[in-house]
Amino acid sequence: MTAEEIHTNVEKALDEIRPFLQSDGGDISLVSIDNGTSVKVKLEGNCIGCSVNQMTLKSGVEMTIKKYAPQIEEVINLS
Repeated sequence: MTAEEIHTNVEKALDEIRPFLQSDGGDISLVSIDNGTSVKVKLEGNCIGCSVNQMTLKSGVEMTIKKYAPQIEEVINLS
């Protein structure tokens, strides 16, 4: 998969999960994709102070991104 395809697929994954985050007053934005394996995102809105945001990041965001781009190894939230 090319870097452009990875970026497109990661954006598709974020578009899939975004409505769930927005329904709770949060959001997410893509910051960068490093080496084609590491995705950096920024949780926004109510997600910032949420006590379960790490669970959301791993169980929701990371799982969805890996569905679209299996070569992604980690998703990191930049606070």
